[in-house]
Amino acid sequence: MINRVEKLSLLSEMIAFARIDNSLKDIEYNFLLGVAKQLQITREDFDYLLDNPVTHVHLKSHSERIVQFHRLVLLMNLDKEIPVKELVRLHNFGLRMGLSHESINKVLDLMESFPNKMVPPDFLIDIFKVQYN
Repeated sequence: MINRVEKLSLLSEMIAFARIDNSLKDIEYNFLLGVAKQLQITREDFDYLLDNPVTHVHLKSHSERIVQFHRLVLLMNLDKEIPVKELVRLHNFGLRMGLSHESINKVLDLMESFPNKMVPPDFLIDIFKVQYN
């Protein structure tokens, strides 16, 4: 299980990712607020993070890094049209988290074949399991 500092770091990272276009749409805000609730982060702490990002903390658990990558994929796909710079940024986030280059590429390539480009969690996990073993 991840600690509070790691949770705040994850959420801060997601907020920064959502703001790639210098704005935060309502749908993105609500998604991020849902993630905050899932991580047991209060609304007050979440709102504080919007203006005060915290330092990035590298997750030790490979499975937690996969879950975070999946959250970023879901967040990115809230926009119907995904600019190339967002795909590149997501790819770089995955690499920075220590995820396999091949797995990241496979997820991004196969994303197009799913309804609303939403990769199911079990499918994503299987992609990373193949590369991890």
